[in-house]
Amino acid sequence: MSTPHSVISQSKHGAAGAEFAASQARTSQTGATVQMRGIRHRFAAVPVIEDVTLEIAAGELVALLGPSGCGKSTLLRILAGLQVQSEGEVHIGGQRVDGLAPRQRGVGIVFQNYALFPHMTVAANVAYGLEANGVARRDAARRAMQMLETVRMDALAKRHPRELSGGQQQRVALARTLAVEPRILLLDEPFAALDKNLRLDMQIEIRRLQRELNITTVMVTHDQEEAMSMADRVAVLNRGRLEQYDAAVAIYDQPATPFVATFVGTANLLPVTLRMHDNRCLAHFDDGAALTVAQPGPWRDAGAALLAVRPEQWAWQLPQPGASARQLLATVQLAMPIGPTLVVDLQSDAGRTVKISMPRAEGADLRPGMRVALDFKPGARVRTFKAAQPDTTGV
Repeated sequence: MSTPHSVISQSKHGAAGAEFAASQARTSQTGATVQMRGIRHRFAAVPVIEDVTLEIAAGELVALLGPSGCGKSTLLRILAGLQVQSEGEVHIGGQRVDGLAPRQRGVGIVFQNYALFPHMTVAANVAYGLEANGVARRDAARRAMQMLETVRMDALAKRHPRELSGGQQQRVALARTLAVEPRILLLDEPFAALDKNLRLDMQIEIRRLQRELNITTVMVTHDQEEAMSMADRVAVLNRGRLEQYDAAVAIYDQPATPFVATFVGTANLLPVTLRMHDNRCLAHFDDGAALTVAQPGPWRDAGAALLAVRPEQWAWQLPQPGASARQLLATVQLAMPIGPTLVVDLQSDAGRTVKISMPRAEGADLRPGMRVALDFKPGARVRTFKAAQPDTTGV
């Protein structure tokens, strides 16, 4: 079997097919770079995207992550050419493409609903885009079978979409998109319709194909675990603004804003006062406790601040007499085992809710009503942010 990016023979077709093959030969060996510069978009007078700039390397998989209505799907449509932005530029492979139609951009899209033709067989669905681009029917059929083998669906080539499961339909949609060898692969909430186990299988499959074909891929998702496990880099969007664009590990370990800290994973956001003492940064809580912050940031100024602590960054022990200033005292409210992990809900003496997590065995003795003392684990990189300013809108 030839490689997934082999060029289809055009010996029995006209100029349109030859031109298509030539364009694929120029672009099929690797993914293309993407630059979205100063993108703004409004629907009527309502801003949807506010000054977003993204640089995506060739062959990279980037996830656009954020809650519903944050602008991620609109940004994907702008990249695809399905939506014209109000301001800004889009470049693919170093070429500005704002004036090009979707099919001229070399972009392939897999939609959430797969958009398969119900009256066509699996093989015909995959061959459709090739034939529409002028590829001879025999060559398109051969190429379709190659792509179905790549996504492990060749045995079902003669079936119709209604005879397939959701995961199988998704594989067909992916094969149809990849068959025309796009420079950029766009995935719009591709796993939303799948159950949890099948979703994981398809995440692994798409990541395998993306690496094998070295195709630049942009994926829209609201699922943080999906983004963190699949993407090389993650762009976190909130209300049309880019909150952070970084490697998945950095997004989790070093969130740039309180929104990122709470949307990606879980974080306790606690008001504190930062003070320096003997070259140490101390976070003073409203119940009198003062804990050392090893590496404060991104906000480092003394005074009111917001502390973001991941549940797994807390250590607990029984309260030690005479050490109240060095302990955040709290009372266990609830302990919930979740698989191998125990999640414990506590209330501090100042009435703040605090969540901690640990392996189940480490928290076997924790019971509702029990008093504990909390501190940061050694080396825990808790984050400090500028204290939230009161909203004076309309005042």
